[in-house]
Amino acid sequence: MQCAKHPDVVTNLACGKCGKPICPKCLIQTPVGVRCAECAKLKSLPTYQVSTPYYLRAIGAGVGIALACGFVWLGIYLIPLPFMFFFRFFIAAGAGYAIGEVVSLAVNRKRGTGLAIVSGLSAALCFAIPNVFFTSVGLNLWGLLVLAVTIFMAVIRLR
Repeated sequence: MQCAKHPDVVTNLACGKCGKPICPKCLIQTPVGVRCAECAKLKSLPTYQVSTPYYLRAIGAGVGIALACGFVWLGIYLIPLPFMFFFRFFIAAGAGYAIGEVVSLAVNRKRGTGLAIVSGLSAALCFAIPNVFFTSVGLNLWGLLVLAVTIFMAVIRLR
């Protein structure tokens, strides 16, 4: 028996679905056995199939919630609080979670690297708003740590 795609290769393997002879180069291992390329039809999960309209919805929702969280964050900076150092991490985690959740809801809980990037950039925008008005918050070591927490919490929702 010769392979259907490679007639010069002799094989004893056959597709488990259609019975077409296949060589070891052509076979695709699936959970139900060996298949030819036509019968395997490997597709990604629908959860990870994100089209352009979903990306546009994600960008719109991400920018909107980033602006809202950024101005709330700015308002909190205006309130003099003791232990503001520790409170920033909770604000950052909450803002990142809110951004990730809103973007996830806007795209019907789809996931993927592109959506995680949109969410991370939205979190960076949220962090940038208080830094535009308060340069003392800035990008020192603690500011970068707060930024990392915000981005991490936003991205982890869409990975």
